[in-house]
Formats: sequence, C-alpha cells, structure tokens
Amino acid sequence: MASNVKRRVAPRARRFIEQRWLLDNVIRANGIDWDQPRTSYLNVPLGLEASSDFAAIRQRVQKFADCSPAFQTAARRREMRAREAFEAGNTVTARENFLMAAVHWGAAQWPFDENNDENLYCNARKRDCYQAYARLAAHRIEEVWIPFKERKLPAWLHLPPGFQSGQLPLVVTIPGMDSFKEISVAIYGDRWLTRGIAVLALDGPGQYESAVLGIPVSVDNWTAVGGAVMAWLEKRPEIDIARVGVSGNSFGSFFSTLMVAHEPRFAACAVTSPNLEPGCHTIFEEASPTFKQRFMYMAQISEEARFDAFRKTLSWKGHAERIRVPYLCVGGESDELCPFEHVEQMFAAMRAPRQLIVYQDSRHAIGGVPSATLGPYFPTLVADWMSARLAGKPFKSERWYVDATGHVARASL
Repeated sequence: MASNVKRRVAPRARRFIEQRWLLDNVIRANGIDWDQPRTSYLNVPLGLEASSDFAAIRQRVQKFADCSPAFQTAARRREMRAREAFEAGNTVTARENFLMAAVHWGAAQWPFDENNDENLYCNARKRDCYQAYARLAAHRIEEVWIPFKERKLPAWLHLPPGFQSGQLPLVVTIPGMDSFKEISVAIYGDRWLTRGIAVLALDGPGQYESAVLGIPVSVDNWTAVGGAVMAWLEKRPEIDIARVGVSGNSFGSFFSTLMVAHEPRFAACAVTSPNLEPGCHTIFEEASPTFKQRFMYMAQISEEARFDAFRKTLSWKGHAERIRVPYLCVGGESDELCPFEHVEQMFAAMRAPRQLIVYQDSRHAIGGVPSATLGPYFPTLVADWMSARLAGKPFKSERWYVDATGHVARASL
C-alpha cells in the first residue's frame, strides 16, 4: 500500500505551532483526554481487559509527543500476546488481543498529520492485526474496498453471529474526525449485531486510512459516497438494500448528512454529538488546535489561508433540506465544538420526519452529566431507533429534552 501513498507537506496551523507549549501544559494538567474522552471510546469495543492498557497510557502521556509512543508500546505488547496465544492454540485469547493491538495501532496514528514512515507503519500494523482478528472473530468479518472515483474506500463488513442465510438490514457507520472504522463494532455484545443488523464500518474521504491513501475530505466527495456505498451493497445477496441506514458520530454527523441527502435509497440516518456549524468556526478557531491541524491533513491542504477558505464550504445548507428519510440527532446542550443553535437551525430547515434529542448540560461528548446518567442511555436509544426505522415502524417528529433528573420533555416539531 505504501507505494500508492502520496506524501505531502505537513499542515502548518498557526495555533498548533505557536501554542504547542500551552497544549503540552494542558495535557500535563488534564491528561490525554484533554480534548475528548478518547481512552473511554477506544476502550468500549474492546472490553474490560483493555482498561489496564488505557490506565497505563493515561499515566504515561504528559505532553503531545507522548501520545503515539504510548499507544505503540501498548500495541506491541498486545500483538506479542496475541501471537503467543495463537501459537498455543488459545484462539479466543488471540482474537481479543489482536483486536486490542489493532485499536492501539490505530490510536497511535492520530498524532501524525502527514503520511510519514511512522504513520504508514502504524497503519500497516493496524490492518495486519485487524485481519488476524477478523479470521478468529466470533462473527463473520470481511475486508472491503468500495470503488470510488477511480480509487477505493476501505471498510469492514460485519455480519451478525450465527447468520446463515436470508437478507439482513445494515447500518453504515461513519466515525468522527479523530476515530476510525476498526472501533465501530464491539468484539462482544455489539449494539448493532445483537439486533440482527449487519454493519459496514467505513473510513470515508479524509478519514484515517482514506487519508493515508490520499482520498481527501470535501463536500463533493462526501455527497458521492452514498451512491458508491449503495452500488456496492446492492451486489451483496445477504443485504436487504431497502433496509440500509447510516449512523455517524461527531464530524461523522456532517458526513452522514451529506451522504443521505444525496442518496435517497438510504432508509434512515442517526447522528450523535453533531458537528453541524456551517463553516466550522468554533471547532477550528476556538477549540484545541489539534482539530484544525488534523482536518488540514484530512483535506490535503497545508496552507492555513487556503484551508480557511475551504472550511467555509463545510455546510449542511442546501443539503439537509433534500433529506426525506427519518433522521435522528442526539447531542449535548452545552456542546463546546458546535454551538447547539446550529443544530436547531438545521432541524428548522429540514422537512424529513425527524427527532432531536438534547441532553441538558452535556458537552460534545455526551455523558458525564446527570441528564446522560439518569436519562435514556443514548447508544441504546440510537440502536433501538434505527432498528425500528429499518423495520418500517412509524414515529413522531419530536424534540426531546432530557433534564438533570433524567426526565424527558417532548414537544412536536
């Protein structure tokens, strides 16, 4: 794969360079989860055993430069343990450790904003470990390459445990800008698979492996993704093409919205922790400078002035209004990356059957506040909502407000 990689000049976001000392001080004071709960969401698909890895990583990371080495150390240890277990015939232990290793290798890529040797090495190790996991997994996993504008988008297809024949509903999962397809499906008890829903876990344009392959993020690219995905899925006999939904998190909410707006064959869309501010001023100019630095890499733009012009094209306007299928959005009232007024504005402009769920006091990453603790558990809520939509069940267009007591106040949209 490395021979197909185009090496470009690394982005140079001014705040990322000038405020590096401040960023390191923030990390020293707050740890590796200073900007988002990454060790928590990386841990979720792996299970309890991986918790010790993340505890050690949190202790080790004291500055930005520590991030990748800490994850690489954990990845090597888990990969070695996986290979030892496999040689001993302990295939369950092997598969668990191969998945942990793959996720650690993927997390180790995050600090790199160019296709340098270390990024490519971590990507290759991630793929190798995930392929080893897929061969041993308790459900069927296939490596997927989706034809896209003379290139191919990387993905993994997951089928529910025990599936033998017939046709399945499917959800296309779209990660956020700092996460990747390999964490989209849990090793055991996955929320989609346990409901009999297949999963196509995708790295779309600009995301992780697609960025390595030189497929940049852009509105034009993302409006074309839906058609490419459906063209691939309609050739799969085990997938019911009439029951395909999309689920996106964080910046994946914007990408999912573009997909569904321009591919009417999708049956439903559910997004969480939305990033829907037109022009994305807040996340790129007021939040951690790592967000802008990484998105410049995703867009393959090294000059900040050119990126500032580019980011103004990132808008739901003219797209969300086209959506006609059921649409769910779950977010935090106090989102620090996307002021919630922008989500409200999009919902006011939409005409699709839709549901908006707002958690009182929650920030971008939903949780850590009473409304999220006492109210509906949002991952389960989303999975149940999508399952019902793919089954063709009706619902009311409503706005839910989950307050600090867990009470849900409903109002019609």
